[in-house]
Amino acid sequence: MDDEELTSILEDAGLSPYQAEAYVTLLELGTASATDVAESCDVPDPRIYDVLRDLESKDYIETFQQDSLSARARNPDGVLEDLRSRSNKYLDAAETIEDRWNQPEISDHEVSIVKRFDTVLNRARELIGAAENQIQLGVAPAQFYELRPELRDAYERGVNIKLSICTEPDDEIPDVADIAGACTEARHRDIPSPFLVLVDRTWTCFAPHRHSVNEYGVLVNDRSHTYLFHWFFLTCLWEIWDTLHTERTPETPTTYVDLRHAVRDIDPLLQEGASIKATVRGHETDTKAEVELTGYITDVDYTGSSLGQTEPVPLAQLAGRISATLDVDGETYDIGGWGAVLEQIEIDEITVESVEFE
Repeated sequence: MDDEELTSILEDAGLSPYQAEAYVTLLELGTASATDVAESCDVPDPRIYDVLRDLESKDYIETFQQDSLSARARNPDGVLEDLRSRSNKYLDAAETIEDRWNQPEISDHEVSIVKRFDTVLNRARELIGAAENQIQLGVAPAQFYELRPELRDAYERGVNIKLSICTEPDDEIPDVADIAGACTEARHRDIPSPFLVLVDRTWTCFAPHRHSVNEYGVLVNDRSHTYLFHWFFLTCLWEIWDTLHTERTPETPTTYVDLRHAVRDIDPLLQEGASIKATVRGHETDTKAEVELTGYITDVDYTGSSLGQTEPVPLAQLAGRISATLDVDGETYDIGGWGAVLEQIEIDEITVESVEFE
């Protein structure tokens, strides 16, 4: 670094142009009289004494009398600490500017396009950490391990987590021991997939798969848009793929966060005359008040039922309007799934407590 560049940087650090020149000159001369300093730089003679006293007040130099006023540079430890502190502040400011540019403030009902995948991953990590009801995600094995600590915490909080592991030919599928405790159910898709995380039916974090030409991400805070991504998850990442891990056993109550999957299992049982006891958690569609009801499922209705019954019911037959009737001590409630408007209750979760045949 030459004298001119060093002088310019010292000016950025708070010295005046004359002070910076005088200090750089003293670093070269060692000890010198005020007159010699003035002659070796561009500081005018009448100003040199004030300039040196100002530098001394800033602890850059010290002055003393030796025939005439002389000066020498102090031990630079204090100067170096100040410069390094300023450097760190500039670095911090640069990182903050970059982060804020890449991750704009998220407001209600907003779709944001971001430039870096790390921004999408970090936002997904935050949302998983705050999830209350359900998470659906399609990720590569390495991405699963990135999110695994937050997934385990969410699982411990009782969040229902559906995990689709999407692999390439050379990828290793995570061990079941690693998956257990981080999700409610996991499936394996042997085709690369975009990164997708859906949280509490409201948030979407999306990024193209790693072979995409462009790196970008989409952050969505909107129920309607997230519903579209939900159908992509169901049809492309979940429905036809093999199960790696599930908590379901014949002995444990079965919990659903999607009414369509519940109806697909319940409808054949009702046709066989089963008495199905269930607990529904959700909210009233008109008041949005939270409700929890326990009763008996007496009927199900879905648009595709007229197309003919097969085992199991194809997801396409459940794509239209779908509802169920819950009898609670003689009072009936119409319950609907995600986005229900016509029904009394939109469910967040339905748990089949028991199935009995007469």
